[in-house]
Amino acid sequence: MKVLVLGAGKIGSMIATLLTQTDDFAVTLADRDPALLARAERMGLRVRTVDVENAEALRAAITGQHAVLSACPFMLTPLIASTAVACGAHYLDLTEDVAATRTVRQLAETASTALIPQCGLAPGFISVVGHDLARRFDELHNLHLRVGALPQYPTNALKYNLTWSTDGLINEYCNPCEAIVDGKPREVMPLEGDERFALDGVDYEAFNTSGGLGSLCETLAGTVRNLDYKTVRYPGHRDIVRLLIRDLRLGERRHLLKDVLETAVPLTLQDVVLVVATATGIQEGELRQETFATKIYSKRIPTPLGGGRTWSAIQVTTAAGICAILDLLREGAIPQSGFVRQEQVPLAAFLANRFGRHYAG
Repeated sequence: MKVLVLGAGKIGSMIATLLTQTDDFAVTLADRDPALLARAERMGLRVRTVDVENAEALRAAITGQHAVLSACPFMLTPLIASTAVACGAHYLDLTEDVAATRTVRQLAETASTALIPQCGLAPGFISVVGHDLARRFDELHNLHLRVGALPQYPTNALKYNLTWSTDGLINEYCNPCEAIVDGKPREVMPLEGDERFALDGVDYEAFNTSGGLGSLCETLAGTVRNLDYKTVRYPGHRDIVRLLIRDLRLGERRHLLKDVLETAVPLTLQDVVLVVATATGIQEGELRQETFATKIYSKRIPTPLGGGRTWSAIQVTTAAGICAILDLLREGAIPQSGFVRQEQVPLAAFLANRFGRHYAG
């Protein structure tokens, strides 16, 4: 299968690396940044210079490809998805942006190929887990989904390090969040709903963030009494973020907030991804609870030229998510056309997949 990966940054290069480890994909990694392409080329990846914002150049790059995987900023989603449809290629992305996903859904109405947005960790894998838990109950009361990408060794006041897209992070912290409350779809505020919990002796906090549920609210409407998604951080993080976004009003000047974060908060490859999903409801006439919980750490993974490279846990989980979905699409295990939701992917098939196995930790 010929695959074009758009975006040679942290996640795109990881996607291309994983796919290149198999003989089933002929992968080209495209970007307009020569430094990113040079780094990818040194790793042994096939690269191509493409300005994604140039519609003609984008169409030329996609023509002849079986699938396009976007690891680009969410604002480029409409252009990339529409071009993929026009070129007859499957389309997969990682966006958490609700409006961008609506556009993909509209395009899928007339597409002959599969359009599968939100294929990462959250949205993405967490919806696969949540739907699997939900279907185990005769009557589903509550479904609570919690995901966090955290530094293993927090040292600053935020107790946080940058591990992925800063634009995506700000989007999650600033945009309205979907939920189901008392059986009704609701819009709830980001950075609210603060709660505390402990896992394996470590204290965490969790709070509302945008986009993590994907299409689960729509899928489970009329089925679940309460459904929510919250991001996990170490205690104290939310209060500082609220100071920046609300009190100092940097949520209204996102470009400035991005500059502050990228200037002051260092990157780290020593991170851990935490996934916790809990469902309660009626099973066989009894009130029961089931929980899925896992931690995934950074890994050393071979590059096409041999040797190894350390990748952060958020890089591994996000890339493994979209690679597993692509692999299941190639195998015919999920729908081959139209709009495909993450919750249509069976959890057992995902975890058994050669890429999905990275979620075993």
